[in-house]
Amino acid sequence: MTIRPADLHAIPLFEGITEAHLAELIEGLERVTLAPGDVLFEAGTEPKHLWLLASGEIALEQAGEVRFRLAPIAPIGELGALTGLYRNTRAVATEASELYRIGVVALMRFFESHGDVAFPFYHNLLKIVAQKVHRDAMRQGEMRANIIRTQKAMKELRDRVLEAEETPISRAVCETLDTLIEHNRRVHYMVTPAYALSTSVRLDTGVLIPVSAMSDRYLELVSLPDAKAGDEVSFVLVIPNGEIPVSGKVRQAGEGSVLIELDLLIEEYAKKLSEHLTRVQMLDFVV
Repeated sequence: MTIRPADLHAIPLFEGITEAHLAELIEGLERVTLAPGDVLFEAGTEPKHLWLLASGEIALEQAGEVRFRLAPIAPIGELGALTGLYRNTRAVATEASELYRIGVVALMRFFESHGDVAFPFYHNLLKIVAQKVHRDAMRQGEMRANIIRTQKAMKELRDRVLEAEETPISRAVCETLDTLIEHNRRVHYMVTPAYALSTSVRLDTGVLIPVSAMSDRYLELVSLPDAKAGDEVSFVLVIPNGEIPVSGKVRQAGEGSVLIELDLLIEEYAKKLSEHLTRVQMLDFVV
């Protein structure tokens, strides 16, 4: 199947771009065919192409489950390709499929050399991102409301169990509820530091390791040499407005992720960490 400018016009990313420019862009596309079961890309890989599905079907999988099935004409992973975010799904052809691709670098060069259509392209990209942020905010609002209701119900249930006559399982029920209530506290949620508030740890050797996620009790590092579960570790947490000496215990250690439970901090450092976490969280909040 040959992709036409009219086909691209049906994709929000290319709205407002003239057919002449789209025809020129199509000339730079590379045709790719996939057989049923062929993998287009794996989760965790760096996106280097913008893909367009012309015929067939592509399934997007997460944790081995199919989340979406794409039918033509459809872009595949356009936000990841244009922002550099690593793929978070696995894309597999479910039937014989025909696709077209263009390298991200080649696409950027095209719009650099055609400034008259670069604005509508980036405007479309911003609209797509804004709509995604809006949808994500709505879903997060629903999840937050569910968590609040669940938290309230668990506290009420715990109080009723404590007030009732003790039974062989009442202690276990209360301990389980206490654990769940504490775990669901907002301050324990992990957040990802944005580039503007880049966060890392400095080892005794002077090596800096990026922090991929953090909370008031945990740090997740992209790596930590020779770390294994149960190890006691210490280093300096480097944040934009200062440094915090921290220590803790490795809870999980795997390829690309090391989770560390932090020891209690003195009041001065705990306050500094809390202020940094608030700034990180605010970058995820759309006013």
